Amino acid sequence: MWNTDTKSYLSHWREHYRRDLLDNILPFWLRHGLDKVNGGIYTCLDREGRLMDSTKSVWFQGRTAFTYSFAYLRVEKRPEYLEMAKSCLDFIEKYCFDKDGRMYFEVTADGKPLRKRRYVFSECFAAIAMSEYSLATGDRSYAEKALKLFKDIERFVNTPGILEPKYLPEQKAIGHSITMILISTAALIRNVIQDPVLDKQIEESIYAIKHYFMHPEYKALLEMVTPDGQLIDTINGRVINPGHCIETAWFLLDEARYRGWNEGSGKEIKEMALQILDWSWEWGWDKKFGGIINFRDCKGFPAQDYSQDMKFWWPQTEGIIAALLAYEATGDEKYLEMHKLVNDWAYSHHPDPEYGEWYGYLHRDGTVAQTAKGNLFKGPFHIPRMLVKSQMIIDNILNI
Repeated sequence: MWNTDTKSYLSHWREHYRRDLLDNILPFWLRHGLDKVNGGIYTCLDREGRLMDSTKSVWFQGRTAFTYSFAYLRVEKRPEYLEMAKSCLDFIEKYCFDKDGRMYFEVTADGKPLRKRRYVFSECFAAIAMSEYSLATGDRSYAEKALKLFKDIERFVNTPGILEPKYLPEQKAIGHSITMILISTAALIRNVIQDPVLDKQIEESIYAIKHYFMHPEYKALLEMVTPDGQLIDTINGRVINPGHCIETAWFLLDEARYRGWNEGSGKEIKEMALQILDWSWEWGWDKKFGGIINFRDCKGFPAQDYSQDMKFWWPQTEGIIAALLAYEATGDEKYLEMHKLVNDWAYSHHPDPEYGEWYGYLHRDGTVAQTAKGNLFKGPFHIPRMLVKSQMIIDNILNI
């Protein structure tokens, strides 16, 4: 599959990812984010790591616990990684669940609830944190907690009246984001505990993506459609989010590998994932300035979101993972070239060589829009997940 130059290229980046993870990203959040008084993590940090706001993102209590467990298990068994993970998990269990079993979105430094949202992303991140911590420590109780929480997520999503709908009955709609995240959530829990509900959800999400959200007439995966998969011909209904779509592509490629790249349903899912990746790259890659932009309109109209042509950190990390996985799956050099493009662009623009970590928010031309290293949506997740996952994929490619 690879020649000497390819092996050298991949080996170089494997080591680069390892050093960025162990010497830069993970230490930054351990040093500046860990709350040694109340437990859990702060993510609203400025460029130097100073605390700007003590409000805690519940998403990031789960995301952080997952990240540090993932790095401990897959890269290097440093005790401080499990300590960080356990601190966030303890904070979750003590403060982040409401009486109805649902989770908050924001809490105070000491865990007082501030806000809930109609989504179940807090629950998904907590569930993958529990499953990964169980794998990292061997503590089976966390696997059982993850599965129980996943079944609660299923109940919240599928029981009318629990979650507020996105639109009033005049416009019934379903969203791509929850459909895709449930694939990854179920698959990660499946790594540590088996249950038919996990496989059923993965099948249902794959079916929905293929039959509802993929629209060949636009060569696009849409973010929102009617419950039977029809285009909602409005500005919001025509949205393409290339980063989300590319993330979905690599979730599907992971599932295809699990089933066998070239066997039965595994082969079908692989082909579906590659189609989504190819379409989404065409929509998302900025041919003038490089980098993956935020939003496009499937009919070519101007996108409504004010950040539509900005370059955020996370679509670049999804592109790095997806391109490597596609290369592993196919051996097709075009995916190695895709990796070189997005990887080189990301590393030329996002890292902060002076204070560490990555800038998250760039203008279209790659200049820094704002210098904060974190907020309620950015923290130790997308970047370290990419750094760990990319090492794993390269190891598979090179048979290390």
